[in-house]
Amino acid sequence: MRSFASDNNSSVHPKVMEALMKANDGHAVGYGDDPWTIEATEVVKKQFARSCEALFVFNGTGSNTMALQLMTRPYHIIFCAETGHIAVDECGAPSKGTGCFMRTIPTTDGKLTPELLQPYMINFGVEHHSQPGAIYISQCTELGTIYKPEEIRALCDFAHAHGLMVHMDGARISNAAAALNLSLDEVSGACGVDTLTLGGTKNGLMGAECVVIFNQDLMKEARYARKQSCQLASKMRYLSAQFTAFLTDNLWLECARHANAMAAKLYDALKELPDVTFTQAMESNQLFFIMPKEKEEKLHDFTYFYYWNEAIGEMRLVTSWDTTEEDIDGLIAYIRGL
Repeated sequence: MRSFASDNNSSVHPKVMEALMKANDGHAVGYGDDPWTIEATEVVKKQFARSCEALFVFNGTGSNTMALQLMTRPYHIIFCAETGHIAVDECGAPSKGTGCFMRTIPTTDGKLTPELLQPYMINFGVEHHSQPGAIYISQCTELGTIYKPEEIRALCDFAHAHGLMVHMDGARISNAAAALNLSLDEVSGACGVDTLTLGGTKNGLMGAECVVIFNQDLMKEARYARKQSCQLASKMRYLSAQFTAFLTDNLWLECARHANAMAAKLYDALKELPDVTFTQAMESNQLFFIMPKEKEEKLHDFTYFYYWNEAIGEMRLVTSWDTTEEDIDGLIAYIRGL
């Protein structure tokens, strides 16, 4: 049975592996001056209506650090949900890379709103205080919830009205777009975000992300920020070739829809069990719930998963592009047997 701990644990899609093998042909100019990267850059740009720059990077932490470094100065504040990935899962890398103060905001569902941010829009122009500078959101959120386009537009309008910029961490943006039956653009760039991490590693790629920059004022210095964030690959073709495969014939959508469908199948079975309590709405490929402690411990012996909030016994299960019906059936049968 495949892992339900994280979609990071999934395998590489055969079409992506095939693209990598085709890219592994002789020598090519390094650092992105190769035909695979030129092609992939155009493929990414075609996903979005707004003019943008696309820069390929190694991983999500690096992409977030790079984007936030690009839009802030060390005296700025970066706002995020208290469950935000940059606050809890990146070992302080964005704070170290930007020098900024990270202001975490409590939320019930992992999503920020203008109303939650409004109390922190203070001390503008006061030199004794760090200045509001950027807002970080993730799509999907760390709690599996999804921002609707109108929610993102409201956040972006609020941020820009106060002179702030917005970075979207789209590590699971494919799952969000698939769930809402919208394009990648409609759940990100078209809503007004300044930068986006277009994620792929969690959805069938071997290991590659792309920082998409929409704000024209940020484009001039973007490549310097990538280099300084240690995210400029010498053999760039092995990152970029993955994205061409990912975005061709909507492979990204096929993979995300499957992961979401497997999560829905698991949810439909678990919600019928009397001692399973879901702690978050099931909107993507992540499930958060609580069972009696003794059952959770036995389940942990059967398959590894992460406790999300050990204080209350909250656990997280994640489905992937390669999760099978048999995987789901096996897990359901074991939990029912408890």
